[in-house]
Amino acid sequence: MNYLERRLAELQQYKPDRTTPDDLNEFWERTLREAKQRPLNDTREAVSGLSPYINYHRVVYEGYDRTPIHGWYLTPAFAGEGPYPCVVLYHGYTGSKGTPDSYSNWLLAGYAVMAIDIRGQGGETGNLLPQTHGMTRGWMNQGLLDPEQHYYRAIAIDALKALEWAARQPEVDASRIAVVGGSQGGGLSLIVSALSDLPARTIADIPNMCHMDYGISLSSGSLTEAADFVSRQPEHLETVLRTLSYFDMLNLCDRLKAPLLVSVGLKDPICMPETIFAVYNRIEAPKELIVYPYNGHFTSGDHFGKQVEFLRRT
Repeated sequence: MNYLERRLAELQQYKPDRTTPDDLNEFWERTLREAKQRPLNDTREAVSGLSPYINYHRVVYEGYDRTPIHGWYLTPAFAGEGPYPCVVLYHGYTGSKGTPDSYSNWLLAGYAVMAIDIRGQGGETGNLLPQTHGMTRGWMNQGLLDPEQHYYRAIAIDALKALEWAARQPEVDASRIAVVGGSQGGGLSLIVSALSDLPARTIADIPNMCHMDYGISLSSGSLTEAADFVSRQPEHLETVLRTLSYFDMLNLCDRLKAPLLVSVGLKDPICMPETIFAVYNRIEAPKELIVYPYNGHFTSGDHFGKQVEFLRRT
């Protein structure tokens, strides 16, 4: 057995203890109930774009609170009137929804696209969450001392509302919606699929929000923000770990039901393979894993082709 085979064998057996808070189910039932009562207050505006083969729409809706969430809704004008299968796309940390033409690969494959900005990050969407305690750098430690006020609670509901919005569109086949994302977006794809029956398929590339009690100690990614917070205020360690546990897919993976495609890079210092395997090994839904042995925090090769093949095959 060579090193790579031994490493994979170890990861495939990795099942750390869960950190599930006693009131996890009640917390999410209440959160979803409150979210259901909030109207979308959405607008959909046709806009011009570069391609005559794409129908472009600018979308604004309200998710967790009154923050206007901005997104692109795109359909393939060359593919008839639909209804189309749809991908709801979530971007990585610090990113944005980008430009609409960057999704032409999905449109050429025959999919409608809904892509949103995550609140407060690199796009047009702001953030009206209250801040009741001091922070260190970054977004993910906003509200870090209380799961009711935490940033992850807000972005999870924002992402879920994007899915619900897409399912209501007349051009979309609501039975064929997939949630797709990488890194932060992969974590959001997982948590949305855990909280909703709408996704027919889930694609989570190098996902965050997995085994976060491990990640906060060793990751070089966004969880360093939480580590910095605890470094400055060590008396809050247990509170911080408890808050993160409400959003950790290690504690929510039993809720996943739709077929799932996950990718992992074995040299990833941000979403380390231990964090991803910890969750993947416990998932009971139909699942597939793509392992990139020598990748860091990225996928490579014809990964898009593998995504589309997964959606079409399953």
